[in-house]
Amino acid sequence: MLRCNVIIKRLNRSDLNRLREIDRSEKVKILFRYEDGLLKTEKVDLDVPPWTENQMEKHMKALAAELENGGILLGALDDDLLAGMALLGSKLRGENHDMLQPVFLRVSKDYRRRKVATRLFDEMCQLAREKRARSLYISATPSESAVGFYLSRGCELMDKVDEELYALEP
Repeated sequence: MLRCNVIIKRLNRSDLNRLREIDRSEKVKILFRYEDGLLKTEKVDLDVPPWTENQMEKHMKALAAELENGGILLGALDDDLLAGMALLGSKLRGENHDMLQPVFLRVSKDYRRRKVATRLFDEMCQLAREKRARSLYISATPSESAVGFYLSRGCELMDKVDEELYALEP
């Protein structure tokens, strides 16, 4: 068992390369889909592998663009190890333009279920409050672990989805 003496700190664009340290692999047994205002489940048996180099480059490019637009990059560091990474976007969303989006939140396989994601999420919530956002708009990977995490944090389904984000991740 790894020690988990994680600190959360702001990272900068040069730290994006550290995304390679995160092992996103997991076994997925349930996927969710949003349909008619409800979350519906589908049983699956998926092995999500680590990112390919092409996927890694795509993620880093997208995160760099968010940073250029004023996003805030956070890292969860266990001494020198990157246990997780999160990015709070800067684009105001929602009908009242009072929501910010957690654009990215990933925790390395060995650090899951150790409160690392919770600490990153809590920091994004605090930063969003400082930016005067009233809430977060979350568009998540449809896995049981991701959806379950957000629901356990008190997140709720929206009555009206953001069409731009829904098109990217239905």
